[in-house]
Amino acid sequence: MADHQLVLAKSPVFYETYERKPELQQQTHYCPGCGHGVAHKLIAEAIADLGLQDRTIFVSPVGCSVFAYYYFDVGNVQAAHGRTPAVATALKRARPESIVVAYQGDGDLAAIGTAEILHAANRGEAITVFFINNAIYGMTGGQMAPTTLIGQVSTTTPFGRRAANEGYPLHMAELLATLQAAVYIERVALCDNKNIMRARKAVRRAIELQREGAGFSFVEILSPCPTIWKMTPVEARNWMQEKLVPVFPLGNFRDARGPEVANATPPQRPVAEVLGLDESAATKPQQMSKKPSGQKDLTIKVAGFGGQGVLLLGQVLAEIGLREGQEVSWLPSYGPEMRSGSAHCHVCIFRDRIGSPLVEHPDVLIAMNEISLRKFASQVRQGGTILYNASQLPAEVGLSELNVFCIPAAEIADQLGATKAANMVMLGALLECTGFASPDAAWKAVEATVKNVKLLEIDQHAIEAGRQHLRDRLPVMPG
Repeated sequence: MADHQLVLAKSPVFYETYERKPELQQQTHYCPGCGHGVAHKLIAEAIADLGLQDRTIFVSPVGCSVFAYYYFDVGNVQAAHGRTPAVATALKRARPESIVVAYQGDGDLAAIGTAEILHAANRGEAITVFFINNAIYGMTGGQMAPTTLIGQVSTTTPFGRRAANEGYPLHMAELLATLQAAVYIERVALCDNKNIMRARKAVRRAIELQREGAGFSFVEILSPCPTIWKMTPVEARNWMQEKLVPVFPLGNFRDARGPEVANATPPQRPVAEVLGLDESAATKPQQMSKKPSGQKDLTIKVAGFGGQGVLLLGQVLAEIGLREGQEVSWLPSYGPEMRSGSAHCHVCIFRDRIGSPLVEHPDVLIAMNEISLRKFASQVRQGGTILYNASQLPAEVGLSELNVFCIPAAEIADQLGATKAANMVMLGALLECTGFASPDAAWKAVEATVKNVKLLEIDQHAIEAGRQHLRDRLPVMPG
């Protein structure tokens, strides 16, 4: 008889040593009998078997789930409480070739994160979500969770959960199964070996679907929490089988193999419709401008009062960049007042992908009033540019190491017949001092953005007036 050797080893998807406990680097920090370790093993095995370790990004939120980054040797991102589906969505859209796994507990996903998980599922985001449901807040001391059973005792329901006072437990798998875009939803349990094997298949299935390019997949894993339940590991497993599973029935609620799922997925809107372009612009990309090889990245902050066209100018700038073949973003910020309140916006025009739409140190500040000049001038990067809507700077304002152009845009626009066109005067000045786009491209962007047809002729004159004003004058360089 041939000799057989039993080899026990960790999955290669786990780190060789665990840094959380320096004195015990071969064991996790989870409590005896906790389901997280079993769930980790099932997920790691699936990733390893499918050869996806180098493509996987794990997203962990607040709670016991957060410690996944100590164990999984993959890409790891930590999310704020409840925001894991939103972060996972961003990662998947930015890196569509990646396998993005969201790993959440019931207090995280079914409470503060309810909106995020519902909308991610409803959009059919191509992410895989593993939902650890132990019917309690584990890390923070045993408070009632959205999935706590009726009658179950917790620190916030010492006499047991009451439907009349705390409502009924949320059934997330059933709830998400009512949405059309989800492709796979299953509930499994870690209460005995037979059910753990079923959980193993469900975990693998969910990851396989993402590898194949399918949409949203969700596996709810009923898991024991002996410490917070105040039970031994054996008692906790029995309680799951006797109490938890009857309330949360196991089974498959949605599978991509069903024809009704494929038929239920809503059709995608055409690109032309989304961008507001005519069909030829969307179907003939060669007609769009190529990215200029010498074009530098440009960040702009436009600030002023509401009613001065601050946000509109930002939209026009983004549209110009888009038509020039650049990556663009536009982030508005404004108060509740429709007019006279403060308003500003951040604009990025980049050659490559934009990491954040927030502009902390702009290359260019367009200040439409003195308040905005005083508030944001110090943020402009060294050697940057300020375009200020006035004939001269306030006497006490010092702006060393900056290029400052004073342009009486409101006066110029008023002479042209519409003070509202002051923002277009500033646009002309910006084109002249940066050269980031041609006047023709800028004008096409204005035509596509400005809805008041009566103002278009004045806007055209205003852009040229801004360019001419800057050509005729040197920048103010305070000493």
